[in-house]
Amino acid sequence: MPKNPFTRGHRRELSKRHKIAVAGVATLGAAAVVFSAVPGNAETTTSEAAVSSAPVKYSSEQLKSRQADVSEQLAAKALQSKAAAEAKAAKAHAEAKAKAKAAAAAKKKAAHAAAAKKAAQARKAKAASRAAHRAKLKAAVHKSYANNLDGWIKESLDIMKAKGIPGSYNGLHRNIIRESSGNPNAINNWDINAINGIPSKGLLQVIPPTFKAYHVPGTSWNIYDPVANITAAANYAADRYGSMDNVNSAY
Repeated sequence: MPKNPFTRGHRRELSKRHKIAVAGVATLGAAAVVFSAVPGNAETTTSEAAVSSAPVKYSSEQLKSRQADVSEQLAAKALQSKAAAEAKAAKAHAEAKAKAKAAAAAKKKAAHAAAAKKAAQARKAKAASRAAHRAKLKAAVHKSYANNLDGWIKESLDIMKAKGIPGSYNGLHRNIIRESSGNPNAINNWDINAINGIPSKGLLQVIPPTFKAYHVPGTSWNIYDPVANITAAANYAADRYGSMDNVNSAY
């Protein structure tokens, strides 16, 4: 019996090669089947789908950069909010300060106006008082009086009343009679005043320094003038004794 060319060793080698060939053919066939089943644009579609569906991955540097950007945005927003709050507070403070300043100015203006009004009223009242006194004095001066002791005393009493100097007709008359007997030109040249060079003169025997110190405005500066002498003496007696009515001797 002839030898079979396909011995066991050959069969083993053939089987090994055959298996490799079969596997390659099978692989090629499967690839062909898959390729023929996919449309012409399948490669592009598949690539786009793969790109779009694949998750995006960032590096640590990119994450840090994005975090820094977010932090900067938050910080900028916080600064803007803080600046807005500060601006609002500053505006409110300025408005409050302006209102307080306006209120203080108004109060000061009102106080000045009140003070000015009060001062004006005081000046007006003072002027009215002076006018009233002048009117009384003028009426007393221009009133008709007899040119005698009775007339002199009455005229002096009207002036004294206008000036607020106390005294009565009887008190003046009594002291005049004792001092000068009603002589307006009487002079004392013998008492201590005369020795000192300042003799007593007039109806109520007034020395020149006393006449000058107690002279009543609106009357004559002549010490011998009856009305001026009586009024100055009554003014002096009011200062020293309360009234000429309280004088009963040399004074």
